[in-house]
Amino acid sequence: MGRDVPALVFTRDDRRRYRDKMQDCLDAFALMLRASRFESERPQVGMEIELNLVDGAAEPAMRSTDVLEAIADPAWSSELGRFNLEIDIPPRQLTAGGPDAWEQEIRDALNHAEERAAQVGAHLAMVGILPTLRQKDVGEAALSENPRYRLLNEQVFAARGEDLRIAVDGVDRLRTYADTITPEAACTSTQFHLQVSPEEFAGYWNAAQAVAGVQIALAANSPFLFGRELWRETRIPLFEQATDTRPEEIRVQGVRPRVWFGERWINSVFDLFEENLRYFPALLPLCDEQDPGETLEGGGIPELAELTLHNGTIYRWNRPVYAVARGRPHLRVENRVLPAGPTVADVLANGAFYYGLTRALVEEERPVWSRMSFSAAEDNLHTAARYGIDALLYWPGMGEVPAAELVLRRLLPLAHRGLERSGMDARWREPLLGIIEQRCVTGRNGAVWQSEMFHRIDATARVTRHEALRRMTRQYIDYMHLNAPAHTWPVD
Repeated sequence: MGRDVPALVFTRDDRRRYRDKMQDCLDAFALMLRASRFESERPQVGMEIELNLVDGAAEPAMRSTDVLEAIADPAWSSELGRFNLEIDIPPRQLTAGGPDAWEQEIRDALNHAEERAAQVGAHLAMVGILPTLRQKDVGEAALSENPRYRLLNEQVFAARGEDLRIAVDGVDRLRTYADTITPEAACTSTQFHLQVSPEEFAGYWNAAQAVAGVQIALAANSPFLFGRELWRETRIPLFEQATDTRPEEIRVQGVRPRVWFGERWINSVFDLFEENLRYFPALLPLCDEQDPGETLEGGGIPELAELTLHNGTIYRWNRPVYAVARGRPHLRVENRVLPAGPTVADVLANGAFYYGLTRALVEEERPVWSRMSFSAAEDNLHTAARYGIDALLYWPGMGEVPAAELVLRRLLPLAHRGLERSGMDARWREPLLGIIEQRCVTGRNGAVWQSEMFHRIDATARVTRHEALRRMTRQYIDYMHLNAPAHTWPVD
């Protein structure tokens, strides 16, 4: 979740002081890494899920404030748009509670929120991009009331100096401009967190980067935007463009984008935070009173507030996270590539595949990132976003191979091995990774179902394109509540 900030006007002095404080934070962080002052004995996993709010007709509902008041649970928070919410699932050990415990916990939380939201005329939809969303729904009026987002909007456009251009060529073609960052709110994701030690961080981050394209191919769930059918995971190009602070002239000079895959494999978590400071100007230059060096010298644990706030405005698909919990610092890899939904069963299958596969890859004698160029991993990301489960992806030793074949032949056995080494027995692994297997066998995921269902309605009912999308979305939400994996959903 993002850190709340007050509404402010920033001065040049604010930016200078913030840069100095970020360097102080980075220096303190380097000392902490050398001293190994991080919790890693009981590593935990966590999850955040972003959701859309809809009305009874499956149209966007700008009711986040009312729904949050009705839910009255600190695990829920606002997001960028008034039609978004986010739930922060409490962290846990991966194997805690038995095969069904995490799924039941998440379903209970979502069902409770749905009941409360219904009391104010809204409903939850767990999908990468809400298919009924229209461009008129993402103007300035749709910005959340949280001052953080209005301030972020102002700073993005102050840096950019012109409207945002959104251009995506897929099944259909989209060309449009936006005068706010609110189109970003169309992108709703599932974010997996994995706590790791400083010594293991580089391996796990590299592994997560290497498999990002595979994750997207398997779980694509965002084929529609503003009434057009575009990429299977349109969230990827939309998010990259909707937060871009670079006008065209700056972009062609090679300035890094704030939504960033990166440009190299890393040797330490320090590499990522150092890149943040070196490449990206501050969007929210808010200085905290704490002196991180003095706190560290006094035996305390610094919050590194400036470093973490700045990190939160750089949208890596796999982002490093520094946090302090129960008086001890820890590090996490935040995996941000996946869309929300379609069901809790699908989400947990995606999580099991990710956690198991990354562990197995980290423990290989010859790591995959030593045999694969970084640019190949980035190409996989965009190829998978465009073509979904039908994508051809590169993998060392196999060359270009269909995503489903790559998973069935090579990666699914590795995911099983990684989960087994994490202490997850077969009665838990088999149902979760069985969902991944059947997606590959059937060639079906959320994006495929949405596209097929839309085209069936469009071909058989004499309705407008938007009405076909609306009917499809209502059916999607019905199946979502049944919690049967999306590859089993009928198209009739």
